[in-house]
Amino acid sequence: MGEYALAPRLKIELVTIFPRMFDGPLGESMIKRAVEQKLVQVEAIDLRLFAEGRHRQVDDEPYGGGRGMIFKPEPLFKAVENLRNRSGHTRPRVILLTPQGRQFNQELARELAQENHLILLCGRYEGVDERVRTGLVDDEISIGDYVLTGGEIPALVLTDAVVRLVPGFLEEETLVEESYAAQLLEYPHYTRPPEYRGMRVPSVLLSGDHGRIALWRRQQQLERTRKRRPDLLKKAELSPADQRYLDSLDSLNDQ
Repeated sequence: MGEYALAPRLKIELVTIFPRMFDGPLGESMIKRAVEQKLVQVEAIDLRLFAEGRHRQVDDEPYGGGRGMIFKPEPLFKAVENLRNRSGHTRPRVILLTPQGRQFNQELARELAQENHLILLCGRYEGVDERVRTGLVDDEISIGDYVLTGGEIPALVLTDAVVRLVPGFLEEETLVEESYAAQLLEYPHYTRPPEYRGMRVPSVLLSGDHGRIALWRRQQQLERTRKRRPDLLKKAELSPADQRYLDSLDSLNDQ
């Protein structure tokens, strides 16, 4: 406990021009619990505090013409340098949320959960000055191939996915069974009542036979992943029994 009292295992700072967007999500559910347990510290940082002039301008027109506005480099550099100075001996990992970044996934979430300090830069408008990319950030991450109005929602997605993986927060058994934990989708879940509007719970789940249940769940994972995300099977760790089951499904389809 003494270790947590000194400092959280992971500090996340979200640099944004809309810090109030984070008030609700950061004060609820898993993130709130992790903060209360002092495993994680999460803070929204107002980028305008690091901008100069009466209007605290953070953007400007692009050189060469074109639509939209671009984030100026000075406020972002000043914000990150200030946060780095506050971090002491730990060097933060600076991440720009951008559609041009590498795709975020569970493997990357596990990697980031091992860090001590993350600074997430929430882009806006048409993007950021290229000197931010080349001279300031360590990584660029995208949450998918679509366009949002800003980096705040992607930053929340990343924060939520990473916080729950911070060592000591959730039980390892819980994490192992989740979708993407082993590059497989999760098996179907059922609860009471055993029948609802003619739809019955699979009898194997009511059998009390834990061996049969475990086998059924594994086979359901394989079937569901094969049907919905076959690309994941190329990276999944499959046992000989898993492969035989998948081959049997292929044989059925060929008939």
